[in-house]
Amino acid sequence: MRAVTWQGRRDVRVETVPDPRIEEPTDVIVRVTSTGLCGSDLHLYEPLGPFLDPGDILGHEPMGIVEEIGGAVTALKPGDRVVVPFNVSCGDCFMCDQGLQSQCETTQVTEYGTGAALFGYTKLYGQVPGGQAEYLRVPFGNTLPVKVEHGPPDDRYVYLSDVLPTAWQAVEYASVPRDGTVVVLGLGPVGDMAARIALHRGAGRVIGVDLVPERLNRAAAHGVIPLDWRRYGKDLPEAVAEYTGGRGADAVIDAVGMEAHGSPVAKGAQWAVGLLPDAVAQPLMEHAGVDRLAALHMAMRLVRRGGTVSVSGVYGGALDPMPLLTMFDRQIQLRMGQANVLRWVPDILPLLDDEDVLGVDHFATHAMPLEEAPKAYAMFQEKADGMVKTLLKP
Repeated sequence: MRAVTWQGRRDVRVETVPDPRIEEPTDVIVRVTSTGLCGSDLHLYEPLGPFLDPGDILGHEPMGIVEEIGGAVTALKPGDRVVVPFNVSCGDCFMCDQGLQSQCETTQVTEYGTGAALFGYTKLYGQVPGGQAEYLRVPFGNTLPVKVEHGPPDDRYVYLSDVLPTAWQAVEYASVPRDGTVVVLGLGPVGDMAARIALHRGAGRVIGVDLVPERLNRAAAHGVIPLDWRRYGKDLPEAVAEYTGGRGADAVIDAVGMEAHGSPVAKGAQWAVGLLPDAVAQPLMEHAGVDRLAALHMAMRLVRRGGTVSVSGVYGGALDPMPLLTMFDRQIQLRMGQANVLRWVPDILPLLDDEDVLGVDHFATHAMPLEEAPKAYAMFQEKADGMVKTLLKP
């Protein structure tokens, strides 16, 4: 089969690799019909390279058709249409029973002390072959895949793999009061969708902050108040204060993560570590890594006293400095974590009908053949051609 493989820093290639096969009685093989390119994939494109090996298959946002099932699979049959959550979770352990599929005790990567395994996402999360490929082996076939109906286009359902539940959890964790104000930092796929979900769930005002005009305009078209970070810079809290009677936002969602602009020293350190041999770079990143924290520190300034900061953007630093004195004094509540996909699917699935209240049918800005994945990665990294969300088509 053809698959997107990591070969080095800013080097992904589409190569012919062995087809996946049934390895356990509960496995299913899915023929991928659409697979997303995620902002988290850009972390693999650069800073997390030391935890990848050449040839690793990328991608964690697939959906498709069940082609083959293991002997113990009873919940699916060949021909069923499914979305594959990015968490590899068993559905039966203590953590899964708590709705914490991202902490699944069956697939936790104990070697690195990390949570549940993820499709297509480094040794830190199990080095499981990913879904930017023609076929995907999916374990836990009775409990992990989300069965959806035939008929509507893939765009209707594919975001159940990551974008929708990640954005839903970001809003849930933000605890936005009804008619309250929430600021969304970063209007990439998750930030854009989180803004839409916040409005749908009753937020009175959603302020979206980004550097890219196309993303600001796209959010504004859905009722978001756009603020250009390039214009306001360090004065952004004053701009938000004008909308909130000087108090600050009730909640802030950081949908940026380690890719934040405005942190040149940390950016340089990340780049330098990425050039080191893996044997040197891995322990540095595990025990001495520092993220670019401009977005997270700004979130602490934008939120009101007693407000909540919800972090959905991925961070990976082990020694990130945090303004704990300020956070304690202002009684800021902080929630974060990988999305627990299956926890939120029952809330989201009823919204994916012909009314399309979240605008999923036209959410993708680009659809490209799988063979053009290297071009798509480069475009996404450069935020070129107004790219916000790309679906690759095997």
